[in-house]
Amino acid sequence: MPVWQAIYEELKTNNFEIISVAQDSGGEAAAGPIFDAANVSYTAIIDVNHHISALYNLVNVPSGVWIDEEGRVVRINEGTYAKNHGSFGTDEYAPIVRDWAINGANSPYVWDKDQVLGHIFQRTEDAERAQPAFLLGTHYFTHENEEKAEYYWTMAQELDPDSWNYLRQDLLYEEGGSAGPEWRARRTAEEGRGETYYAPLEIEEQANR
Repeated sequence: MPVWQAIYEELKTNNFEIISVAQDSGGEAAAGPIFDAANVSYTAIIDVNHHISALYNLVNVPSGVWIDEEGRVVRINEGTYAKNHGSFGTDEYAPIVRDWAINGANSPYVWDKDQVLGHIFQRTEDAERAQPAFLLGTHYFTHENEEKAEYYWTMAQELDPDSWNYLRQDLLYEEGGSAGPEWRARRTAEEGRGETYYAPLEIEEQANR
């Protein structure tokens, strides 16, 4: 977030806004101190129910959605880090954000409608039922009924096994945390099958179109 804060300070005069959404069923008590420590001046939201992810079919964090002045989605990606942090992250994404903020619709990194639709994760019928199950889990979690919270969060993961968000939210409040041994084991297994944790950013292809 401090890196995005610096980028925001650089670009905010270009009619550019960042809306950062922390998905955390722990609410303000869990996520608020992170925003406070980063001292961000851009818009920061704590999304207890993962409502934003459900609206945009996001299955991983960080993910970025570009929305233009007309309210249209013009790009959507996973793995949208502001910089390379050594063991994770990338230096490729922030420069294209900068280009879009400066050049708007003329940026070569803006996608057309068909490209955007092609990159939005398509949910199965079962996955559509996962969000209501997750909401029930969050309801019970906020009412300190951990048994029922775990039941419905597990149901959500079974209905939508492609969502890392449901898994990591569940693991966040278990031993090892959201990036602990269970998360690493699943990621290692999927990558061993030739799958990728983040969908490719596809930056070079768009820059040369």
